[in-house]
Amino acid sequence: MNMKFYRKLPIPMDIKAELPLSDEMVARRDACIADMKQILRGKSDRFLLIIGPCSADNEESVLEYISRLRTVQDQVADRVMIVPRIYTNKPRTTGDGYKGMLHQPDPNKAPDLLKGMLAIRRMHMRALSELGFGCADEMLYPENHRYLSDLVSYVAVGARSVENQLHRLTASGLEIPVGMKNPTSGDLSIMMNSITAAQHSHTFLYRGWEVESAGNPYAHAILRGSVNKHGQSLPNYHYEDLILLHEKYAASGLQNPAVIVDTNHSNSGKQYLEQIRIAKEVLHSRRYSGDVHRMVKGLMIESYLVDGCQKPEETHVFGQSITDPCLGWEKTERLIYEIADSL
Repeated sequence: MNMKFYRKLPIPMDIKAELPLSDEMVARRDACIADMKQILRGKSDRFLLIIGPCSADNEESVLEYISRLRTVQDQVADRVMIVPRIYTNKPRTTGDGYKGMLHQPDPNKAPDLLKGMLAIRRMHMRALSELGFGCADEMLYPENHRYLSDLVSYVAVGARSVENQLHRLTASGLEIPVGMKNPTSGDLSIMMNSITAAQHSHTFLYRGWEVESAGNPYAHAILRGSVNKHGQSLPNYHYEDLILLHEKYAASGLQNPAVIVDTNHSNSGKQYLEQIRIAKEVLHSRRYSGDVHRMVKGLMIESYLVDGCQKPEETHVFGQSITDPCLGWEKTERLIYEIADSL
């Protein structure tokens, strides 16, 4: 093989032993997961907001952001359940660039996966222990999920991963809600197939073991828009798109039909300010149709402390994204209260 085996990394059990969870943290996470499952099953009318930075690039700024979410959550808890995004792995279209804190715990230094593993675990632990939030992460690398499997409360499978067999089978063995995004092509049948696979039981190879999964009834759709052959964004959050997805769910026989609408990415054309308008349109669609209301369980929003984004190599603005542009805090706070008031 034309690669250098640099060093053998600790197995997940060793990392978890070095940074263990307290009984209180376990109980808090279990409560977060239980609340989300109630929403996805339609047993709770609360609305999910999976919200936070495009990438969790700095522990202190991420925790500052989440501490502000805590204050807002306490005000809207009867209507909205906030699940902060702590996305520690970032897919790169060309493979180049910042790949997240797992790879680079300091974006301005060389990759260090051992430090990265410890850094992302500490960050998720602080969100849980200090602020009471079980958080969301992207399952970019299924083999790495075990390093955070006792911490993360929600995972998303991205548009470029959703066709991958290992992602689908790993999702089938998780006990937490898993959102499956539509692929960049926009083909909803691929997304629906991935949900079907995730909800079924499978025997497969995982981390050197032959394993059997139980199936995950809380696997569900995430609509994030698509791109055509010219690279132009094609949104799929409109009323007609939601009705189409409802029809596909009705014909599928899948458990707990649900969708989270991603207000950024190809739905906004990465015009981050459009997220506000898109969120309000989706809420209007829910009010217009009972079927849409029952199926649309929440929104995914990219926001941080400061509007926009910056390049990692430039002067660093505390709390501004170094990947995709995000809504700043003032707009985020106002939007959450507006969403809560409209429900």
